Amino acid sequence: MTTRDWLLADSPTSRMQANAGRAYRVFTALLRNPLSVLGGIIILVLLLTAAFAPWIAPYSPTGQNLSARLLPPSAQYWMGTDELGRDIFSRVVWGSQITLTIVALVALISAPLGLFIGAIAGYFGGWVDRMLMGFTDIFLSLPKLILALAFVAALGPGINNAIIAIAITSWPAYARIARAETLTIRNAEYISAVQLAGGGPLRIIVQHILPLCTSSMIVRVTLDMAGVILTAAGLGFLGLGAQPPLPEWGAMISRGRTFILDQWWVATMPGFAIIIVSLGFCFLGDGLRDVLDPKSEGKS
Repeated sequence: MTTRDWLLADSPTSRMQANAGRAYRVFTALLRNPLSVLGGIIILVLLLTAAFAPWIAPYSPTGQNLSARLLPPSAQYWMGTDELGRDIFSRVVWGSQITLTIVALVALISAPLGLFIGAIAGYFGGWVDRMLMGFTDIFLSLPKLILALAFVAALGPGINNAIIAIAITSWPAYARIARAETLTIRNAEYISAVQLAGGGPLRIIVQHILPLCTSSMIVRVTLDMAGVILTAAGLGFLGLGAQPPLPEWGAMISRGRTFILDQWWVATMPGFAIIIVSLGFCFLGDGLRDVLDPKSEGKS
């Protein structure tokens, strides 16, 4: 039996084989979607750029050289220099670490929080559901950026507070998805069997409900990463995110808007980085949605 036959076996003999087969099917389905492949390549380049930034960037992201200020793109400075003579390409490369940090931490904070709250609301129902979903609706009724601005204004400017503010504004959407998934499976026969076997609510939610919500959650998190990047860039543009001299892309655009007519590259280059990375997450999220959607499995 070949490895492919083992992965695609109709009757897997272990959980590891079933999980590996599922991952293999998802991966091969993604490869058939050109846009998802393009998105995956963009995200891979982002990861590699962030990991090897010290070796990729030719100059320091904070070192100043006033004799080379506002130089256009050239062979020496691929993306030009800013008003302090700093190499924009080096700052964009180092800024990928900040962007990746914000994206990862927001996902790690908001997704589990929203998943757990939504599962609790959907499983217990009644006044618990009304209270938790009413609290969720309050957050959903306000624009994310405005709400994030309010939290950052209260906590103070800085990248850590920006991450907390974005995470606080992102979890309600995940709670709604988890609640909807839980409502469809809480009365299933296997859930009743677990209850008859003595399983408590916490065990049922953690071991039997949350794993079934992960597919929808992965898709939503991937699609939301573009919004997270834009929100972080917006906070940085307004001076409430990462503080100088950190090379955060939104802050770089804010500093370059003064020179946008004559020295266009100062604001345009980090803007291109934001657009490309955001499109990468959108393309990959669309591909994951097509692959992980249960309704599409019969068509594939």
